[in-house]
Amino acid sequence: MGSRRRHHEHSIRRRGPTREPKQRILIVCEGEETERGYFKAFQHEARNPRVHVELASETGEPLQVVQIAMRLKEKAEGEARSQRDENLRWDEVWGVVDVDEHASLDKARQLALNNDILLAISNPCFELWALLHFQEQRAHLERDKAQVALRRHLPGYDKGLDFQKLYPGYRDAVRRAQALDVEAERRAAPGRNPTTGVHRLTESIRKGGSS
Repeated sequence: MGSRRRHHEHSIRRRGPTREPKQRILIVCEGEETERGYFKAFQHEARNPRVHVELASETGEPLQVVQIAMRLKEKAEGEARSQRDENLRWDEVWGVVDVDEHASLDKARQLALNNDILLAISNPCFELWALLHFQEQRAHLERDKAQVALRRHLPGYDKGLDFQKLYPGYRDAVRRAQALDVEAERRAAPGRNPTTGVHRLTESIRKGGSS
């Protein structure tokens, strides 16, 4: 009996942890507090402490967002090497950018691809993602029209997004964003207006949380 117990205890010790460590996620947003505020609130709602949101300190052009993300990624990798702690690395690094009229978007996409940076691109703008929490949006959309439509649902939008009013529509926003992706693929025009990749980032945050 004692021999069996010792063997059982040894097997338990040898088995080790069964859960993989949670992903560390770094997010770099364009120079708008709106996006940063949304992701901080979403992180809190998802109860995921392993997310860090950085605001681009320069003009917020997509290329600069990617360059900042690269610098922060490289810094973390250097610290991981010097301290011999792999947990200091970022598992996912995201840049959150709008299409608008940015001339550097193609360069930003290529640079991100070459450096394992993920992009959550909204066409035309982040307001599309917010709007999808409340309604379908299948027609072409300009930034000013998106803002007008959003104010109908969030009268105080000019002072920032009210996350508590947004969040009840989150699952609908994901479904609608996915449907826009399917339609864009059907038309052989991925990333067309309107589309947004923000749902892929938020789902990664949610899956890494404890809510």
